[in-house]
Amino acid sequence: MDAPATRHGGASASLGTDWEGAERSGRSLRMMLSSAGRRVGLMRSFREAGAALGIDLMMFASDLKPDWSPACVEADRSFAAPPAESEGFIPAMLDICRREQIELIVPTIDTELIAYAHARDEFAAINCHVAVSDAAVVEMARDKLATAQFLTGAGLPSPATIAAEDYLAGSADLPLPLLAKPRHGSSSRGIGMVYDREEVASLDDSEPYILQQFLDGREFTVSLYFDGEGRMQCAVPHERLRVRAGEVEKGVTVRNAIIEELAWRLGAALRGARGALCFQLRMDAAGGASIFEINARFGGGYPLAHRAGARFAQWLLEERLGLPLTAHDGWQDNVMMLRFDDAVFV
Repeated sequence: MDAPATRHGGASASLGTDWEGAERSGRSLRMMLSSAGRRVGLMRSFREAGAALGIDLMMFASDLKPDWSPACVEADRSFAAPPAESEGFIPAMLDICRREQIELIVPTIDTELIAYAHARDEFAAINCHVAVSDAAVVEMARDKLATAQFLTGAGLPSPATIAAEDYLAGSADLPLPLLAKPRHGSSSRGIGMVYDREEVASLDDSEPYILQQFLDGREFTVSLYFDGEGRMQCAVPHERLRVRAGEVEKGVTVRNAIIEELAWRLGAALRGARGALCFQLRMDAAGGASIFEINARFGGGYPLAHRAGARFAQWLLEERLGLPLTAHDGWQDNVMMLRFDDAVFV
């Protein structure tokens, strides 16, 4: 199942556990970035956090094809894993964690969150903490129709949303055009505008779709951090200035009272949230904001929040090791992130 043990140089070595000036605490931790893919920035954030805490952090990573995953290449050791939605996924990950004495797992993709949420106690039984919210939160966030219903029930502004089949059955008279989205989609996959009933009827019937009121205006992602007791400790909005393949390419942190007030209201409504989550909203020219998506995981733009001082990675490590907790909401405004293409070589 597992790829050969590796210890990589280059960028990962410069951000590893032997930073100059880092005082060793005598503590160590073995953690896994699950379905690591291209999440090199997230891995480096954890490495930096480990160095700041003075702990010996060994970074493991897993993916379907570790040799094709930049984050797996940068990890200290990598493993092949079955598809996240397969019956063999959790048994395989339990086996790896038991054998390698992994103490912390950080999931990174939507398709694995539900499996991990339901198996959290199985991992705890082998002394491995999975940084994932309760199953009810994960299942709501994974289902865009359930997300819309949750937001409406919590009294939070969100776009009018209906299942495509209910629209065709005449259950609601939403004005066209509407935004069509796969009900369980991610990374902007399958999203497009529909302009008449014929286009709605011709949507891919291999998966359910929702139709949603189109929102105009500036787009923001808000990164949220919840402690182990489910209390929200931090909310960091960043404006998505440019997006590529569903992830922010250019972004800037923004202190905005309207967005932050919505974030704290949402945090109070999310019972059972743990660790890192994020949500997306649009703000119109009049300052009206509407939430349209919740993700129960680290967002792709998390490295921007980390650089601004909202060090979720460090706070997770503190909790796992029983260190003094330093979570706060005092992050820096107007920090800009400009992403660029990079490469690793095997």
